Amino acid sequence: MITGVNHVTLSVRDLDVSFDFYTKILGIKPRAKWLQGAYLEAGKIWIALIVDKKMRTHNNPEYSHLALSVKPKDFGPISKRIRESGAKIWHRNTTEGPSIYFLDPDGHKLEIHVGDLKTRLIWAKTNPWKGLEFFNNNYQSQWFFLP
Repeated sequence: MITGVNHVTLSVRDLDVSFDFYTKILGIKPRAKWLQGAYLEAGKIWIALIVDKKMRTHNNPEYSHLALSVKPKDFGPISKRIRESGAKIWHRNTTEGPSIYFLDPDGHKLEIHVGDLKTRLIWAKTNPWKGLEFFNNNYQSQWFFLP
């Protein structure tokens, strides 16, 4: 049984540029760094930055992205640092909770978001997508009970 997400590995062109972006702009905690990579800690997930000479040369057109959780009080300062860094904004938020969608120095699609699965599902109940189906109306998990 899958118990969670263990880590995310992102290929990077320039380790120092990416390391600075993730640690100084996003505020993710550095844990280790070597010539070809680095490990960063974001809550219970670790992010590996690995130098990859086979990096793509164009951005992916699809919506796939990595969303990072932020506390409401931190959203303003972090989003300001992202905008001031010159990061490209690639999408406009259309769901609950403050979010900013941006590209990292290597073109990886990222998001910072205030909220969690509970807030998203509660929002979706009043703003349903076409064909939306909830599983188990008395949904209960280790995190919350959905009314």
